[in-house]
Parts: sequence; C-alpha cells; structure tokens
Amino acid sequence: MDKIRVTIVGVGNCASSLIQGIYYYADQLAAGDTSAVGLAHPDLGGYTPGDIEIVGAFDIDARKVGKPLHEAIFAKPNNTKVFFDRFKSPITVRMGNLLDGVAPHMADYPVDQRFLVAEGPSATRKDVEKLLRDTRTEIVMNYLPVGSQQATEFYAECCLATGVSLINCIPVFIVSNPAWAQRFADAGIPCAGDDIKAQVGATITHRVLARMMEERGARITATYQLNTGGNTDFLNMLERTRLGSKKISKTEAVQSQLGVPLPADQVHIGPADYVPWQKDNKVCFLRIEAKGFGGVPLNLEARLSVEDSPNSAGETIDAIRCCKLARQRGLSGPLEAVSAFTMKHPPRQFTDAKAREMLETFITNGVEPHYEPTPAPAAKVRSALPARMA
Repeated sequence: MDKIRVTIVGVGNCASSLIQGIYYYADQLAAGDTSAVGLAHPDLGGYTPGDIEIVGAFDIDARKVGKPLHEAIFAKPNNTKVFFDRFKSPITVRMGNLLDGVAPHMADYPVDQRFLVAEGPSATRKDVEKLLRDTRTEIVMNYLPVGSQQATEFYAECCLATGVSLINCIPVFIVSNPAWAQRFADAGIPCAGDDIKAQVGATITHRVLARMMEERGARITATYQLNTGGNTDFLNMLERTRLGSKKISKTEAVQSQLGVPLPADQVHIGPADYVPWQKDNKVCFLRIEAKGFGGVPLNLEARLSVEDSPNSAGETIDAIRCCKLARQRGLSGPLEAVSAFTMKHPPRQFTDAKAREMLETFITNGVEPHYEPTPAPAAKVRSALPARMA
C-alpha cells in the first residue's frame, strides 16, 4: 500500500510525539513485536503507523527553521517526553507564516520557555502551496498554538487550493464552521476537526463521567475542570484573549453529554495556570456535584496526570489513517465519525460510545453519515458563556 503523505504545521510537542510514535511503532513491527501497546488500532484499514510519512514541515522558531526534522522536534521550547529518537528524517523544517501564531506576552518569559521567531520573510501562500504540490502532500496536520485564527485560515486556504485534506488539531473552528465545511465539501476534500481530544485526557474523562451520571439518573448541578501544565500551550494560554474558542470547545464537549446544559455560572472548564516545572505533564483537577435518588447530594472528585502530547498523538495517529481511507473512497467535507471520536468540537456531538460505533463502521464498511452543514453546536454554548468569552 502507498504511504500516507503528511505535512506538519507547527513542530511543537504534539508533532514531536506523533513523529516519535510513527517511528516507534514501525520499529516495533520490524522487530516482530506486535503487542502495539498504546494503539487503539494497530492496523487501521490496512495501514499501520509506520505507513505515515512526514514529507513537509513548517514552523516559525529560529531553533527549528532550517533544521532537520529529527533535530527540530527535540529543540526548545519543546519539552515533551522523548520515548524514541533512533531515526533520521530527510525533511528540513521550512519557515511558516507568522500572522497571529505567537502571543506578544510570551516575550516576557525566558527564551527556553517560549518561541524565538526566526528572521527572514514568512512563507507566502505560493510558497506553501508549492511545497504541498511538490511533496504530493495528502494531509496537513495543524498544530499551531491556541488562538491562531488567521494563521489557521491561511493554511486552510492552502489546502483548498491544492486539494489537500486538513486535520485541524486546535480550537479554531474550521471543520465545525458551516461555511468552511461547505468549501471543503464543494472542493471534494475530506477534513477532520476541530481541537483534538486526548487518548485518555481531561475532556474524555469529564465527558464519560458526566454521561455516566446522566444515564444513571443523577442530575448534575455544577462542575469544574481545572488544568495546569508547563508546556508552551499553557504558556500561550495565559493570554486570555486567545482562549475564546478553547473555552467554547471544552465546555461544549462536556455540556453536550447532558440532557439539560448547565447554566454558565455552574460550569467552569479550561486551563488554570502555567507551571514551568511540570513541562509537558498536564494535571487535571475535576469535580462534579450532583443530586441522586431522593435529591440527596453527591459529588465526585478526580485528579488525572498525563503526558499531554503523547496523549494527543494517540488520537491523531488514527485520524490520519482514517483521512487517508476517506480520500481513497472519494469522500469529501467533514468526516463526522472521525471528528466525533477524535475531536472536542466536531460538526456534531455524539456520546463517546456512539462515536466509537460510528468510527468502527466507517473503518470497516466505509459508511460515513451524510453531512449537511448546520449551525455549529458551539452557538448554543457560546450564548451561555459569560459575555467576555462569547
């Protein structure tokens, strides 16, 4: 089978974990180890992780631009866990387009914790589109920082111009935006998004616990999810103006599992603080308050500690292979099953059990629910959020 040709936008921690994983599982398979611990689908539609080939990469950091990809993924400010580094890549990281990809407040922090913008001109659409065509890229992975609205739209336009699929891993609404969704559908290009879920992360844990209470008759009255971490994602999100879509994405992901959404002042979900020494370790503090039988109160508290970026790669490794299958099958527009299972803010929300059933049906039979663009689910949640976040 042919390789799945992928270009990365944003060579940060998430890209590092994904690329390490591609080589890690390929090495395991070559050594005869078929245990595939950490993979939901060791073989997905005939494709293994080792069938993914990174053919291009863009970044704006001086420590990464112009460097071989196998060096760039371990360069500062990346600080995720290194679990596999026995590989070389022929790809050189190219200068991307800066636009709104870097928050100004990052300049107040030590260089090894923040982006260091490379000198020289930003890539133009012509530059990016040429690389996508020359490398025969099939899928672009968007790993830009939270709040990069203009930059994400820039790369989405490049995808539309070249027939390349977009997997949007950040909470800028493209795939779940009806106007953008229609453009990808009209262009005959499959896409998946928005805002990647972790394999076992804060959002999926919160959703499952909330749904469990709902299905067993308890009425949730209030909940919070507070997250701390020490990677550039958490540092970037100290600038609260960049958090609008992130708050909507995470809040709607949980609210969608409730029969009656909670009032805005009874739900708080989002990043809490940047703790440098945590590095790529993310700690989630979760509380759900509810009323059970007879109206008797109950509450649940949980603490989850995960390495954030490998957690993300546990889902992107499947999203990439599903997107390849969609291209082979001639599908276009948002991939509902893939997005519902792997993303926090898909075009339509489902329970996680239903999303998994849809995904397995898609993989096995190629059946994708018919998609007709409708108002994004976030609209309802946005109106319920405080005005400063709307």
